[in-house]
Amino acid sequence: MNIILVLTGYGFHEYRYKKYSTPLITGLFIVSAVSGTALFFHWMPGMFHSMHTWLSMVLLLPFFMHMWRNWSQFLLYFRNKTMIFACMASLVAAGAFMLTTGHKGGNPAARVFPVLTHAPLIDLAPLLHVSPDELGARLTRDGYMVHSTSETLDEIASRSGKSASDVLLKILPQHSGNNHKHSDVKPS
Repeated sequence: MNIILVLTGYGFHEYRYKKYSTPLITGLFIVSAVSGTALFFHWMPGMFHSMHTWLSMVLLLPFFMHMWRNWSQFLLYFRNKTMIFACMASLVAAGAFMLTTGHKGGNPAARVFPVLTHAPLIDLAPLLHVSPDELGARLTRDGYMVHSTSETLDEIASRSGKSASDVLLKILPQHSGNNHKHSDVKPS
């Protein structure tokens, strides 16, 4: 009988979902649990972050396949108050984390750029490991009009008809691998 179901279109899909969804859910859950634990304890976050993010998204596909296949049995869990309590407690916990983490998320550069572009050259120079005069000279060599080291990148950029973000990107050190080059001056 199973062979006949496997050969029919409907039976083949049922067999395939049953055959692959649970093993994929199990394997991807283990990967997600290990990478999530590593991230929680800050163990090699560079290695685990992308893995955790992407494979957790991949985990959704077999999960939805499994839910689709077992929907009627899944609904039976809601007859029990424990399931309703567990779902509500999970939503409350998620909401509490969302309200108390205290940051907006997103790309941190979007928040850092305005701070840096509103800073005078005299304050920016130490961050770039150069003197304020050297930073002003570098900008002048690149075609910007710099009157004093107390000017901000915003002021210099607007006078030159450029965006402050473009000027900031121009003065930031270029990194290639572990070769950190902060300025044209050799260390003494």
